[in-house]
Amino acid sequence: MLQRLYIHNFRCLENFQLPIQGMSSALLIGKNGAGKSTIASALEVLQSIGRGINRVGQLVQSKDFASGRSDVPIRFEIEVLIEKKLYKYVLALELPEKFKELRVFEEQLIIAGDPIYSRKEAQVTVYNNSQNREAQFLVDWHLVALPVIQTDPIHIFKTWLARMIILAPIPSLMTGESNDDTLEPKRDASNFGEWFSGLLSRYPGAYTQVDQYLREVMPDIKDFLNELIGKDFKSMIVRFEENNANLSVNFKDLSDGEKCFFLCAVLLAANKSYGPLFCFWDEPDNYLSLSEVGLFITSLRRSFKNSGQILMTSHDEEAIRKFSNENTFVLDRKSHLEPTLIRLLSDMSVQGDLVDALISGDIEL
Repeated sequence: MLQRLYIHNFRCLENFQLPIQGMSSALLIGKNGAGKSTIASALEVLQSIGRGINRVGQLVQSKDFASGRSDVPIRFEIEVLIEKKLYKYVLALELPEKFKELRVFEEQLIIAGDPIYSRKEAQVTVYNNSQNREAQFLVDWHLVALPVIQTDPIHIFKTWLARMIILAPIPSLMTGESNDDTLEPKRDASNFGEWFSGLLSRYPGAYTQVDQYLREVMPDIKDFLNELIGKDFKSMIVRFEENNANLSVNFKDLSDGEKCFFLCAVLLAANKSYGPLFCFWDEPDNYLSLSEVGLFITSLRRSFKNSGQILMTSHDEEAIRKFSNENTFVLDRKSHLEPTLIRLLSDMSVQGDLVDALISGDIEL
C-alpha cells in the first residue's frame, strides 16, 4: 500500500505531501485547477520508471518546473508497504543553466531501513548489507538508474510501480480490440482490449469475477467474448438476452458509461487476480447516470477494502457522500500563481452540509 507521496517543484505541487497510510480508499476533492490530476501525473512519472522508461526527457520536461523555477530540483518521494516491508524511493531532477534536458541530481532506494543503492549525479553506489560491501559505477546523468539495476528486492518494487493503475479514461478510445496482451493499462484506457486479453490469458478465472460484476449493473447481459479475428487480432463482442431475444454488440459500440462498467469490472478482477494493486482513478463517476454513481463508487471501495488501495477524485455529490471525513482530502489553490495546499477534511471545520459548502465555495484552506 502507498504510505506517503511527496512532490516538490512539479507543476503546481510544491512541498506537497499526501499521507494515506492505513487508508484502503481515499478521495481528493477541490476546485478545477487545484492539482488533483497533477498528482496523477506525478504518479505516472514513477509508474513509467517501473515500466522501464529511464530517459529523463521522456519523464519530465522543463515546463514541469513549478512557476518556471528551474534553479530548484523537481523531487519525488514515494513510500510503499509491500509484504510488510517499507520501500522508500527518492528521485530528484535538475536542469543546470544552459542545459536543454533535465538530468538526475539524486536517487535512492531504501528497503526496511536498509539502503539498497544511492546516487549523486552520475555516481551510483549499490550496497550489499548482508556482506557489508558496496559497488560503484557510473550512469549517464540523463538516465534514471532504477530500471537498469537488477536485484530481487528492486524487481519487486519496480513491478509494484509498473502495475500501478492510473486512470482517466476516454471511452471513445476504448475499442475492445487488441493485437497483444498486457497487465499495464494506459491512463486513458485506450489499450483496454490488451489489458482485458492479458488478464484472461494469465488468469482465466478472472472471467467469472468480471461477469459477476457486470451482471449487477447490466442484468440483461448474457456473456462477452474476446474473439480471435486474425492471426493475433482479437475483438470483444458483448451479448445481451431478455425474453428469448438476443442482441450482439461490438464493444466499441457500447455507450461511454457501459465501457466504464467494463473497465471497473476488469480493475476489480485484476486486483483479485494479481494484486494487491494501487489505483488512482481521476473522476470515476464521469459518464455515469445519477442513479449509477453510488453503486459504482461503493463497489470500488468495497473491492479494495481488504486488498489493495484506491485513490479517487470527484466533483459528483453522490460520490463525495460515499466517503467519510477521515478519508477525504481537500485540495485548494488560491490562484494559478500559488501552489496547491492539502488538508484532511476531518481536520477542518465545515459549517453545515459538505456538498452545499463546496457548491457555495465556502471551503478554503
